[in-house]
Amino acid sequence: MSALAATQALALPHDNDPVAPFKIGEGLYYVGASDITAFLLKTRDGLVLIDGGYPSTAPQILANIRTLGFGPRQVKVLLSTHAHIDHAGGLAQLKRETGAVLYASKLDGALMARGGKGDFGLGDAAAYPPVTPDRTLADGQKVSLGGWTLTAHITPGHTRGCTTWTFPVTVAGQTRQAMVLCSNSVLPMYRLAGKESYPGIAADYRRSYATWRSLPCDVFLASHGMFFNLKAKRAALEAGQADAFVDPAGCKAYFEKGEAAFDAELRRQQAAAKAP
Repeated sequence: MSALAATQALALPHDNDPVAPFKIGEGLYYVGASDITAFLLKTRDGLVLIDGGYPSTAPQILANIRTLGFGPRQVKVLLSTHAHIDHAGGLAQLKRETGAVLYASKLDGALMARGGKGDFGLGDAAAYPPVTPDRTLADGQKVSLGGWTLTAHITPGHTRGCTTWTFPVTVAGQTRQAMVLCSNSVLPMYRLAGKESYPGIAADYRRSYATWRSLPCDVFLASHGMFFNLKAKRAALEAGQADAFVDPAGCKAYFEKGEAAFDAELRRQQAAAKAP
């Protein structure tokens, strides 16, 4: 795959435009771009940052952290949803400038250390500055800092070590359960039937959907803003709706629609694989 094709598969127009940071809940802030997300958690012992965007997103994230009144060196923990360039590309710079401890799943951590090269779908076409995680995450592992505890759920398919995060957060005076979805999308070059992109990819997606449906999801967040209607919810928040990001029904509907689309694509590819 060419670098251009890889970029087109991952990117949308204006997905990386600067966005001013804002508060989602008590101690939970949005510090990402227009669609490429990043989330900041304020704890009594420092900050937790989830995702690093493209290499070009890292300076935006650092600027947003400063705009909120924090210093980059206050970030003590770096977490990742997955190891594609649009989410892990900025992690090397963020790790260097914050000094934070980087956590990642075993398989995505290995991909990060290769700078995105050798990806089962993208090959070497979407490479980025390599970064080696300090800690390897297992499914169900908890990461705690200063009164916050986040749980890692390994939900493979989009990448082999795709990691969805859950944690409690107070929004509009009530404790809610937040989810930061890794990704459930099936990229155009992914083979789910016949010679699979990697052995068991279709089964991994199926198990991941079972996991996502089972997890609490009051505050639905994700690696891409388009997954959870970021723009509309931000507008509602700015209009005075304090619980704009509380959307359990939207979360449930998203996974129902997503799994139906996955089923349809799997059936299409299975039929194509059987065709003479």
